Amino acid sequence: MRRVLILGGTAEARALAARLTGPRQDGVHVVSSLAGRVSDPRLPAGEVHIGGFGGAEGLAAWLREHRIDRLVDATHPFAERMSASAAHASRLTGVPLLALRRPGWDEEDGDDWRRVPSLPDAAAALPAGARAFLTTGRRSLPVFAARTDAWFLARSVDPPEPPVPSNVHVLLARGPYTVDGERALIREHRLDVLVTKDSGGAMTRAKLTAAREAGLPVVMVDRPALPAGVRSTADAAAAAAWAQG
Repeated sequence: MRRVLILGGTAEARALAARLTGPRQDGVHVVSSLAGRVSDPRLPAGEVHIGGFGGAEGLAAWLREHRIDRLVDATHPFAERMSASAAHASRLTGVPLLALRRPGWDEEDGDDWRRVPSLPDAAAALPAGARAFLTTGRRSLPVFAARTDAWFLARSVDPPEPPVPSNVHVLLARGPYTVDGERALIREHRLDVLVTKDSGGAMTRAKLTAAREAGLPVVMVDRPALPAGVRSTADAAAAAAWAQG
């Protein structure tokens, strides 16, 4: 029995779990690990582990205890700490590791993107008095709220930890989003800049189309690089074939 651990609650992780738990996969046992930071997450097929492991050492111990043969890092492209822990645990245990990552977004004709390397750089790049559509996650709010000259419409799946800064209006919503819906938000809140991470994927791409149509500049935070030496693929089918090999 091939035992596979998939890290992450992304759409790519769910697609991989579905492939590995299909009717023809009797020789594969899949466990998907979710961090537990999102309430009511979309659960993948197969066994699910919710909660952390206690860093790289804890993950390595879990891999040994559960006799894992293959480890797939299908976490969010910005889950840098978890990816580092997966790489370290793989080195400690000798369990082969593959990263499953969707491609980032590409700039199109008419886009006005300003790429920055970090969230603090994104906050610094905002023009004075900006009314910003902030889609970088609830944990990023303190970084941007320090820009007291700006106002933020911050969208997240779950509420941020209180207190919410006075210059931040929180919109709770879960994708996928539509271009019409994003257009309406831009008009209703008189937004003049979009701040986002280069997460990639179709579920949240509509905001980029709406920003382009409205002539809004986009402050795009570049995704972190994978740990050195980690192989990667953007294809769930290829990841499934590797996990079974």
